[in-house]
This record gives sequence, structure tokens and C-alpha cells, in this order.
Amino acid sequence: MAGTRMLAIMAGLACAVAIAFALSGYHLFQLTMVVTYAIAILGLNIVTGYNGQISLGHGAFYAIGAYVTAILMSNYDVPYWATLPVSALICAAFGFAFGLPALRLGGLYLALTTFALAVALPQLLKYPALEPWTGGVQGIVISKPEAPLGLRLSGDQWLYLFTLAVGAVMFLLAANLLSGRIGRAIRAVRDNPIAAEAMGVDLALLKTRAFAVSALYTGVAGSLGAIAVQFVAPDSFSVFLSITLFVGLVVGGVASISGAIFGAAFIVFVPNLAEQVSKAAAGAVYGVILIGFLYFIPSGFAGMARRILQRMIPQRPAMLVRTEVGVRENGHA
Repeated sequence: MAGTRMLAIMAGLACAVAIAFALSGYHLFQLTMVVTYAIAILGLNIVTGYNGQISLGHGAFYAIGAYVTAILMSNYDVPYWATLPVSALICAAFGFAFGLPALRLGGLYLALTTFALAVALPQLLKYPALEPWTGGVQGIVISKPEAPLGLRLSGDQWLYLFTLAVGAVMFLLAANLLSGRIGRAIRAVRDNPIAAEAMGVDLALLKTRAFAVSALYTGVAGSLGAIAVQFVAPDSFSVFLSITLFVGLVVGGVASISGAIFGAAFIVFVPNLAEQVSKAAAGAVYGVILIGFLYFIPSGFAGMARRILQRMIPQRPAMLVRTEVGVRENGHA
């Protein structure tokens, strides 16, 4: 089963790379934003889906990552690729500092606290004392990176492939983290915090670390988004961005790594589809589509895909599995 999954992942990556040479620049930009939002939704999933803490303010960490990249590129001529680790560290530090007191609240109180962060940050970015760095309401314009080493790729092709490579690394790291001992502890805190604490888990520290890792992922996504859009401004990171990421989380599938990709595709392509259906009432069309997805696919795209695979792949009876294990242990196989 693991080998089949690995082959499917490799085939998917090969197809994603091949797409770079088949689509136009605009469609490659859309796919770049899909990968970018997928990383952000994955970060939100770590703290909400796996750790059980509701966050409605991850758009703020997306904005911090975007501004770190824009400031470093425009004011200090730092290469675009070198801004990613800086954004990751700064956003992780902000996430840890914010999560240390906030995650002691939990539940709806944490949701309101993170929501307040998402509301306040755009106003802070407009603060006159910060204008030399943030550009105030005018924002910051940055240049699109070109393909290095003389590669015969357009700017859109290179940016898509670069974002895809970063996304693949981030998803691999998240899969390793969540499938290991730390991931099991994170899920234990979500499912039964009392039992987890009785087993020696430091609830406050683990929640804070999970929030920091989540902010790190969202900050990296913000950096990639700034490089792709080539512009940052406070109004681009309103509270609606945090709600959009949360929608992508729910539609893609809570506590699912692959669901982040489906959720990102939803929040990138469905609004355009709704506008094509009705430019006068695009919001209403989008709302109807979202309600329909939540009604017919309550577990998200990842949950639906999981059920389809379970029906397609026959499951061996549990008695037969136990018998085969016993035979191998007795040395009769």
C-alpha cells in the first residue's frame, strides 16, 4: 500500500512538472497560487485539524511572510529564494510568542483572539512610523524572478516550478512530522488532552510549538504569494484572507495533508467560476457552491477520496490478517 501511494505521489509530481510546459502564463500563475495556498492551508491544518485549536487569524502570518520577503527584496536586494528561510523563522517566532499566552485560552476564545489579530494587523501595517519599511497604504512593488543558470524558461514557468519544489519539500516535512512521535502527541492532545497530560505531554508547550510550526508554514506561503503577485499592500491581507484559508481547510478535509491541495484549488478556481456564472451576484453563486459542497461532501475532498479508495480496494477480513500474522510468528510460512 505504501509503495502504491509513493508511485501515485511521484506520478502526480511528474504531471505537475509537465504542466509547466503546456499552459499559458495566466494559468501557470493560478497554479502557482494553488500551491501557495496549499502550503498555507497545510499550516492551518496542523494547528486546527491535527491539534484541535481553531484559528481564524492565519492570514496575519501570511501577511507577515509576504512583507518580510517584500522588504528584504526591495530595500536590501536580498535574493527571493533567500527570503524564504528568513520569513519562516520570523513567522515561527511570532507564532510562538503569540501562541504562548493565546493557546491557554482554547476553543472559541482562541478563535476570537486570532480573529482579532487578523483584523488588527492590516491597520498596523498602515501605521505612519512603519511606512519606511511597509510602504504604508501604497504597499511595496517587487520584481518577478527570472530563471537562473540560463534555463530557457519564462518567468511564469520558473516561478511555478520553484513554488512547486518548495511545496513538495514542505508537504514532505509535514508528512514526516505528523506521522512520527510528535504527530501522535499532537493528535493525542486534540482527542483527549487529559489522557495526553497523564502520559507526560506538556499541553501548553506542545500547543505553542504546533502553533509556531503552523505559522512557519503560513509565512512561507505568504513569501511565495508575494513573489508571485509582485506586490504587497495592507488591504490585500484583510480578515477575508483568514476566512478564505479556513474555507479551504474545511472543503479540502480537516486533518488531511492531501486535502490542503484540494482546498487550495477550490479557493482559487471556484470564485472565478462563480464570476463567470454571474458577475452581478458572484458572491451569491460562490456561497451556493460552498453550501452544496459542505452538504454533499461534509468530510471534504480528502474524506470523499478516502471512501472511494476503500470501496475500490478490497479489504481483507480481520480474521485472515490475524491468522497470517500468527503463522509468520510461528515460523510455518
